[in-house]
Amino acid sequence: MSATDSSGPRPPFAAEDHAADKQAVADKPSDSWLDRFRALIRLRGSGSLRSDLAEVLAEPADSKTEFSPTERAMLQNILQLRERRIGDIMVPRAHIIAVQQDIPLGELLKTFSNAGHSRLVAYDDTLDDPTGMVHIRDVVAYLTERAIVKPRENARRKIPLPADLDPKAVDLSQPLSQSKIVRRILFVPPSMPVVDLLVKMQATRIHLALVIDEYGGTDGLVSIEDIVEEIVGEIEDEHDDETPHIEKQADGSFIADARAGLDEVKEIIGPDFEIGEVTEEVDTLGGFLVTLAGRVPVRGEILQGPDHLEIEILDADPRRVKRLRIYRRPQREPRRRKGGDEAAPASPAVPETRETPPSSERTSS
Repeated sequence: MSATDSSGPRPPFAAEDHAADKQAVADKPSDSWLDRFRALIRLRGSGSLRSDLAEVLAEPADSKTEFSPTERAMLQNILQLRERRIGDIMVPRAHIIAVQQDIPLGELLKTFSNAGHSRLVAYDDTLDDPTGMVHIRDVVAYLTERAIVKPRENARRKIPLPADLDPKAVDLSQPLSQSKIVRRILFVPPSMPVVDLLVKMQATRIHLALVIDEYGGTDGLVSIEDIVEEIVGEIEDEHDDETPHIEKQADGSFIADARAGLDEVKEIIGPDFEIGEVTEEVDTLGGFLVTLAGRVPVRGEILQGPDHLEIEILDADPRRVKRLRIYRRPQREPRRRKGGDEAAPASPAVPETRETPPSSERTSS
């Protein structure tokens, strides 16, 4: 019988060693979260993989096979991603930074510098007539190609150009449309599932999509980074603005960006900022103010907020609120009777709206 022949009865000690090896493998701790998850699923028996995973993630994190907080958060986000639509994560139209297709290349560079983005939407007449997108890498490559000087020609110069580049050869007044560097962009409806767009972006290698409404107008913008952030959380790079959306001032008031989320505002201000069921309709502080006023508030306007809070509009345009201040409404001191007892506070009077008469009707006092 050869050494590799496994036929015939196995000696008792060999069976014991085999059982010991199996036990050692079973007792060996798993190195990855996937191994730990498979072990949990096997213990649960029948059921779909999605439902089993949801049950595991819903359990308190106190078992030996628990996921780390980061793994748990990502897996929960992945499970919820199937229910998310493009309209839930898109950048609203009012916040889109885009350029006209005939913009001079010099102005385009300045726009890229101020926007802090690597891709910008290009359009014809309005944002409802998009022609594609322009990538900063294509712009740099195009300008570099125009500035390159042949090494032999550069060597014959009295003063050779550094890096064989001649900046004067670049025409920064040239329109973007003549450079032929505008790339194709995706068009998607707001009802499209987020997962489907992610697959489409991977297949087409186009990482920017315009959200088009039912009338063909531009409704918003989605990048592949927006989708990835739905899984891993907020991604900030060295170019992102670190200024907080809401910040407490020395006098106790709060200066806030209208894009601040309502949950974030409530967490910082506290229980005084309780707005009830409005959060089911809007997500941002600016959306709450538009809902509260029934229109877009104007700069300098003061709105009565929840509880004893007042909200002053610091910056706004006809389309949206940009910046505001939240502060507690000054409380009137109670009046005192002659005997020293405090009088009951009077009910707040309804503010009277007064109109300033024309100059011809004014009289001097």
